[in-house]
Amino acid sequence: MTTSDAFISIREVSKYFGTFKAIDTVSLDIAGGEFFSLLGASGSGKTTLLRMLAGFEPTTQGEIHIDGMPMSPVPPHQRPVNMVFQSYAIFPHLNVRDNIAYGLRKAKLPREQRYAMVDRMLELIKLPGYGLRRANELSGGQRQRVALARALILRPKVLLLDEPLGALDKQLREQMQLELRALQRKVGITFVFVTHDQEEALTLSDRIAVMEGGRILQVDTPGGLYEAPRSRAVASFIGSMNFFAGQVRRNGAHDAAIETEGLGTITVPGDSLRHADGAAVQVALRPEKFTVSPTRPDGRQAVEGQLLNAAYLGERSHFYITIPGRNDPVAVSAQNRSRGSGLGPAVEAGGTVWLSWQDDACVVLDPE
Repeated sequence: MTTSDAFISIREVSKYFGTFKAIDTVSLDIAGGEFFSLLGASGSGKTTLLRMLAGFEPTTQGEIHIDGMPMSPVPPHQRPVNMVFQSYAIFPHLNVRDNIAYGLRKAKLPREQRYAMVDRMLELIKLPGYGLRRANELSGGQRQRVALARALILRPKVLLLDEPLGALDKQLREQMQLELRALQRKVGITFVFVTHDQEEALTLSDRIAVMEGGRILQVDTPGGLYEAPRSRAVASFIGSMNFFAGQVRRNGAHDAAIETEGLGTITVPGDSLRHADGAAVQVALRPEKFTVSPTRPDGRQAVEGQLLNAAYLGERSHFYITIPGRNDPVAVSAQNRSRGSGLGPAVEAGGTVWLSWQDDACVVLDPE
């Protein structure tokens, strides 16, 4: 996406709190109608960046544009955005209908028109007939839907969401993720979503910005971040990853050879490697990219190891395998297609197993 296509444009933005630099020269473009997530651990700067979009925090330097308009001179209440918080922030003394209609009061619309808009919004959030219920009569998921409806009824150009599902239990949170994504597609409004939950970001987003220390490490699609991380920090934050120290022995036109810690000399596609002969690298492999078996497979790169531990988790099994030349065990994840742990009773802790992988499963990164 080019800058000219951006609906939200963040240019060289920094934010200081005293001498602490919370946001460090961030530039970012977000398209209209996109579900965009800011993902990072606590203290990464994601909420600060969201608050600057809302106007709650002024930028120390740089500029934010929304729909082509600079936001620096625009106070929060006049910006074309609305915000949904983790705490719901719905009024306990008002019923559902008056909570949703609260923002319409300033528009001085007739009551009948306001309530007609509320009824349409209740249909949208799948709570028809709930207009007269009090806040304390709603479940956590229903309260969050009411908070979403109150924010959306004003038809903002951008909806900002600060970990809005964080207070929900796991099952309800997963249900609300699907509903939130469907709602965003239906209304077509640009959503900017803050979360520390990697699975949540992967489930919901068109694109994700991974943040650390006030900087953006990588912006990509969920698949791009997971399959092709560009740094160890991103690779380790998105899902689980095994890392192997290595050195490039040969970088050819079609394939490359890398000598690694534990895996021996492995082969990777040549077009995936930008490093010169002799360069130090890290080879990263996801747990599910390995195949573990009691006998050596034919036609694949493989290494012999010992089964340290196995955990049966229902649909999947996790294995931890020690291999010569490596201190840390290798984590392996396998789908259970039949009963048992996936290896069967023939292999117990301490038994010999073989790890194998495809050439293109390896991600080669710079050393850190």
